[in-house]
Amino acid sequence: MAPDMPPVQEPFPISYVAGRYLLFDPPTVAYARRTYNITGVLIGTIPNLSQQNIFLGIPLELTPEEARVLVEQDHAYIVDDAAIHREGFLEMSREDRLAYLQDMDEKGAEISRNVVRRANEKTERALQAKGLRAIKRSDESQASDTGSLLFDEDGFPSPVVAAPEKKAEPTYITPTTSCPPLHKPRPSPALGLPEVPKSFPMFRYLHSKGYFMMPGLRFGCHYSVYPGDLLRYHSHFLATGLDWDEEFDLLDIVGGGRLGTGVKKAYLIGGEVKGGADKEPEETLAPSAAPSWNPALRPDKPEKKPRVKVEPVRAFSIEWAGL
Repeated sequence: MAPDMPPVQEPFPISYVAGRYLLFDPPTVAYARRTYNITGVLIGTIPNLSQQNIFLGIPLELTPEEARVLVEQDHAYIVDDAAIHREGFLEMSREDRLAYLQDMDEKGAEISRNVVRRANEKTERALQAKGLRAIKRSDESQASDTGSLLFDEDGFPSPVVAAPEKKAEPTYITPTTSCPPLHKPRPSPALGLPEVPKSFPMFRYLHSKGYFMMPGLRFGCHYSVYPGDLLRYHSHFLATGLDWDEEFDLLDIVGGGRLGTGVKKAYLIGGEVKGGADKEPEETLAPSAAPSWNPALRPDKPEKKPRVKVEPVRAFSIEWAGL
């Protein structure tokens, strides 16, 4: 059984590296997905198999829209990862470095001992299933002198197998985060809010309704919209965000509607209403106020209002009906 993940304290840091927004901490990745419907995309590869792209791991790359939503609602903050590491490791004393390395060695030795223990238990169970009895090499001389291990309680000979003693190989730990040894990073005010495309109001509106979203490039739209976690549901909408006064080609609506209907989805377009007309209730702008049918939401989480002014959004779904 997997151990319980440590609790995540809010706000949690989002690393800004080379123009990308990344999460390196596995508990934070799970927490953001479970609590705030943030899926992102895993981009980490195995160092010695960097060409494989099937089984990817951390870090998790967030879209600018996902990072912006988390920052606006004070669930996370942006840190300049390069500056934090440069400042933190240059200021670290030699004693702190040695203490951290010693701690990593102790954790690696504990992992090695557990591996050897489980291997010995597995060997012993396998021998018992075959009616054999294991004897360590260190006990062979004693067994040859007394002969007590060659007979069972009834006095009948019992087959004895000399089990090779497994040695603990050193285990080297590669930490996935820098905290520790560094302290929790502070926000980087110079970075400001993440820059987002014009479709962001549509993303924020759907996110406030409890939907999960993934990039919609494969369907020619901005977002593929899911009613719950991607591992449990198919997407319901193909969403495209527009400016309220933006002109668009009617053929794009026809094509999007036909494509969406062809893949058993609805084509969704929408934009931010200018001037505050048709303003929706304020509580719909917070993720915790999303509909209760979404099993991924946490209704017990305290509601947090966006710290920026949010204009209402109107959305329209289009489906192609056979005539």
